[in-house]
Amino acid sequence: MNVVETGIEGLKVIEPDVFHDERGYFVETYNAERYALHGIKQVFVQDNESKSQKGVVRGLHWQTGVASQSKLVRVVQGTVWDVAVDLRKDSKTYGRHFAVMLTGDNKKQFLIPRGFAHGFIVLEDDTIFAYKCDNVYCKTAEKGMRFDDPALGIEWPDVGIPLLLSEKDRALPLFREIEPEEVEQSTTEKRRCFS
Repeated sequence: MNVVETGIEGLKVIEPDVFHDERGYFVETYNAERYALHGIKQVFVQDNESKSQKGVVRGLHWQTGVASQSKLVRVVQGTVWDVAVDLRKDSKTYGRHFAVMLTGDNKKQFLIPRGFAHGFIVLEDDTIFAYKCDNVYCKTAEKGMRFDDPALGIEWPDVGIPLLLSEKDRALPLFREIEPEEVEQSTTEKRRCFS
């Protein structure tokens, strides 16, 4: 596999090896030992999956404090434009973002460390998005900000149809209204949500 550095510390794009033959393909989507050799040492404890139609926007979201999460995201079927924004208080790249096209065909993965906001726009109907988290979901620790805040400078693709967001995401604050994240250095420490 190939690991691509993004210019933002900890944020990586993973290009796994895909083996094709007359039957189809095989890809190893996660191997703790192999990923650790590339500095990816998070211990993942929860897997999530969503299915969305073209024009759906999810995000920008993160969890805060002891409930913060690293995510390893990928697309099983379809296409998304995936974005992570650095919210780490002491980061040299605070407020910067990186975006990558994830598709069911390219099999790329995006490693998003704790302290980043994450979101995506769906570019194809029936897109299936899957991700691993190194901490369990905690509703009381969930945060978010507007995906289309001009201050972020994110160039979202034009899907040619009206965008579909949840009411909660439509009401999220702007970047200037959020607090930078204090992020624990440990990437393997897991916390429970007591809400």
